Amino acid sequence: MNNMDVEKYLTVGALTKYLKVKFEQDPHLQTVFLKGEISNFKAHTRGHLYFSLKDETSKINAIMFSSKASKLNFTPEDGAKVFVTGRVSVYEATGNYQIYVDEMMLDGVGNLYIAFEKLKKQLASEGLFDEKWKKPIPKIPERIGIITASTGAAVKDIISTIRRRFPLAETLLFPCLVQGEYAASDIAKKIKQASTYPIDVLIVGRGGGSIEDLWPFNEEIVARAIFDCPIPVISAVGHEVDFTIADFVADLRAPTPTGAAEMAVPHLDEIEQHLQSLSIRLKETMRNRLESNRTKLNHLKNNYLLKNPERIFDTKKQQLMILDDHLREMMVKKLEFEKIHFNHLKKSYIFKNPDVLFEGSKTKLTNIKHEINQKIRYQIEQKKQQLISIKKHYILTNPSTLYESYQIDLQHFIEKLDVMNPLHLLQKGYHLAYQDQHLIKNIEDIKSDNLRLRFYDGEVYTKIEKIEKEH
Repeated sequence: MNNMDVEKYLTVGALTKYLKVKFEQDPHLQTVFLKGEISNFKAHTRGHLYFSLKDETSKINAIMFSSKASKLNFTPEDGAKVFVTGRVSVYEATGNYQIYVDEMMLDGVGNLYIAFEKLKKQLASEGLFDEKWKKPIPKIPERIGIITASTGAAVKDIISTIRRRFPLAETLLFPCLVQGEYAASDIAKKIKQASTYPIDVLIVGRGGGSIEDLWPFNEEIVARAIFDCPIPVISAVGHEVDFTIADFVADLRAPTPTGAAEMAVPHLDEIEQHLQSLSIRLKETMRNRLESNRTKLNHLKNNYLLKNPERIFDTKKQQLMILDDHLREMMVKKLEFEKIHFNHLKKSYIFKNPDVLFEGSKTKLTNIKHEINQKIRYQIEQKKQQLISIKKHYILTNPSTLYESYQIDLQHFIEKLDVMNPLHLLQKGYHLAYQDQHLIKNIEDIKSDNLRLRFYDGEVYTKIEKIEKEH
């Protein structure tokens, strides 16, 4: 190839620069108005915003420098639909064309994102998204509830996947509206209805669509119905990139309706493999257990005591004999000790002179009597002195009453003597019995059969006869 042929080839950088100039010289690309959905959003630490703008068919890279981004009145994020104004040019380093955004604002759908974030923040603060409320999905469910539209690809995908993976499971369809004004209330109603059925797991969702189509699953009434449902709930709304409030509240989020069916039931082949594994483990365990028991049985069969059971009783007999000898020995020692103790007591001074035990008590009693007599004499002397003092005072002031006082005291003393006179009792019919000048107080005092009876007005002599007591 000659030099003339080489010169006609351009470098990649030259071509990119040429295209960049063309883009910047085209007046139609200097001010461009675009609408689309933000994706791959990233905020640089210096305040620059990097993202892509996409629609159903295409995507363009976008950059918004910090000087422009600081004027935004909202926070951009993935999924937000926006209107942007800027210029289109080529980034030489990669050769990609991109839009340099000067202005950006949310379109009408942006209000839905604001409502989405507001409700998400509210329910999160109430704890509806907390992991502690998440119920486990049963590994082998018998009955599966499905809440979705009765027509469409979603319900077909769910049912066909369940039948393919685990045909033993039964499915119950609760058809409902999945988009439109009345869809949210209808979905909540069917969740409450399904909770009254004996269902092991519940799939709630629909196929893909725009944010407006998926919006019923972002309504508070649906979120609270899922949270209050006693049955484990798998959310299956839209595609993998679509997130709704229902996904955050549900016990498990599936990327698609088909994915929800796969999460709800195991594959029959997996169960068969698991059962085979359990069977192998069970057989191995039983084999090990049998081998262990066989070893124990052989050991017992060869045991000396089992072959000679009478040896067990020989040992017990010997122990019993030792205990019996020990008991007898202890009894003999106890008796010997008690004999020595008894002999010691017999020889003791107190045993021979028991009165010694009472000497201390007698002395103490004598001291107490002496002390009491002293106190009595002291009290009598005190009273006498008080009486003399009183009488002296009274006689000095009334000397004429001294004789009268003596008369009264004498009469009172005579009356007391009369009352205490034992002969006074004889007037009431009592009598006194004497024998040899001794007063008879009880029957043991009678020594002979002659008695002298003293009555109030005289005495008589009589003979008596003892009467034996009956036993």
